[in-house]
Amino acid sequence: MKDKRTIWSCALLVLFITNSCNKEKTVTLAVLSTGPLTNITSVSAVCGGNITSDGGTVVSARGVCWSENFDPTIADNYTTDGTGSGSYVSSMTGLLSGTYYYVRAYATNSLGTAYGNEFIFILPVADADGNLYSTIIIGTQTWMTVNLKTSKFSDNTIIPDVAENASWSSLSTPAYCWYNNIEDLNSNYGALYNWFAVNTGKLCPTGWHVPSEDEWILLTNFLGGEVIAGGKLKEIGTNHWMSPNTGASNDFNFTALPSGYRTGLEEGAFWASGYLEYFWAGTEDNSTRGRARLLSFETYDLAPGGGLKMNGYSVRCVKD
Repeated sequence: MKDKRTIWSCALLVLFITNSCNKEKTVTLAVLSTGPLTNITSVSAVCGGNITSDGGTVVSARGVCWSENFDPTIADNYTTDGTGSGSYVSSMTGLLSGTYYYVRAYATNSLGTAYGNEFIFILPVADADGNLYSTIIIGTQTWMTVNLKTSKFSDNTIIPDVAENASWSSLSTPAYCWYNNIEDLNSNYGALYNWFAVNTGKLCPTGWHVPSEDEWILLTNFLGGEVIAGGKLKEIGTNHWMSPNTGASNDFNFTALPSGYRTGLEEGAFWASGYLEYFWAGTEDNSTRGRARLLSFETYDLAPGGGLKMNGYSVRCVKD
C-alpha cells in the first residue's frame, strides 16, 4: 500500500499543474512609436510606425490615424497596414494643401487600440503651375513663407507676362513679370504682379488670398507695430539685403527678401532689388492706386502706403 504522504504529494502536484495550465495569460495594450514623416506633397504624406511589443497577443490591425485636431484616433482618418509586430509604412492620401494635421501610429490587439507619439505637420501649398509653398503661423494667421511666382490664376487661366516697358506702364489689365525680365535670377524673390492681377481674386491658390489692408494691420499689430514689424519679417544678413539690413531678425521665418519693384510710370523700369520690397494688399486705395506695404534695407519699419495699380509688386498669400 502506497504511503499516504506520497499519495497526497501526487495529488498536490496534479492540482498545481492543472491550475498552472488554466491560469489566464496576462495581456496588455501594444507598445509602439510613430515613424518619421517623409514624401510630403501638397495632397499626401508617408508615415508609419514600429510595434515593439504586441502586449502578449496578436496585433490584428495597425496603421496611422490623422486629423486636423490633436490626439487622432481610428474614429478619424486612418490606414490599415497589415498585422503583427515590427515596423511598417503608411501612405496618407486625400489631404488638403496648406492644412495642419496631427498624426500618430496605432496598433489593435484583443485588449484594445494603443497609439504612438503624435506629430504635427502641414502640407505645402501648390499653385496652378505646381510650385510648392511652405507656410507658417503668425498669431492667428497662416502665411506662405515665400513670394508668389505663379504664371496662372487659380482657375488655370494664363497671366500675361509683359516684358516691354512701355506696354507694362500702359496696362489696365492683369499682368506679371520677373525683375529685369530674368526668371532664373529672381525665382527666389518671386514674380512681380500689377494690382489688376491682384484684384481678380484668383491670383493665390484656392483657399488662399492676397491679404487685405486689415489683414496687414493685424499682422503688424501682432509683431509690435509699424516701427519694428519689418525687422521681424526680413531675412537675416546681407546675402540678399544690402547692408546694413537694419533690425532684421526673421522671428517667424517669414523671410522677406528685397525683390525690388517695377514702376507703372511711362518708362516701366525696374528699381531697388536688394534695397526694398513692396507687398500688395488686396484693398483698393482709390481709382488709380492700391494699398501696399514696404520693407527697407535701412529701417525696422513695415510701412503702410500704396502704389499705382500699374506698378509691379510682390505678393505674399495668406490662408482664407
